[in-house]
Amino acid sequence: MSTDTEPTFTVKLLQLVLLSSYWGMQIWVTFISSFVMDNHLNRHTFGFIQSRLVPFYLHLGSGCAFINLTIYAVYHPSDLLDEREAFQIFIFFVSVTVAAVNAQWFGQMTSEIMADMHLIEQACGLGQDIGLSSNREAYAKLCETDVKYRHLSSRLWLYRLLSSLCNLCCIGCNFYSLCYMAENLSKL
Repeated sequence: MSTDTEPTFTVKLLQLVLLSSYWGMQIWVTFISSFVMDNHLNRHTFGFIQSRLVPFYLHLGSGCAFINLTIYAVYHPSDLLDEREAFQIFIFFVSVTVAAVNAQWFGQMTSEIMADMHLIEQACGLGQDIGLSSNREAYAKLCETDVKYRHLSSRLWLYRLLSSLCNLCCIGCNFYSLCYMAENLSKL
């Protein structure tokens, strides 16, 4: 149900609010809060907070991306698209797809694996040290001696990497979309 009419002020505002909110969440969650929590919380508290907030962030971001795609697609009929508008729809589609995969698969698996690892670490008296980079020797030794922990650790590394790549892809898509929106503002 696309339309070739100009979107209302409310629709434009909604798209801008969703896009900027998602961008702000991405920057905050990916860079600022992770850095602060890593330097001030013990590993298990940091992991617990991540396991509760990151899935919420991923699903909220996925929803923002979907609504942005929907709004844009409704007001840009496919038969009237120029190359830049078609590419913008493609960018929104990539953002929705990658955000949904991250929310439904990678983020969820990361949280589940991290919870299993925390149980093993607690049984060995680990997890209360501040920062993810402290006491590395103890965690390396646990990896060497506990096969299950080593397997979980390698899987966690893989899922975190994939989730981070998805997140960076979405950040790039949103940056492009914000640039596209700014370029198309008639005045400031």
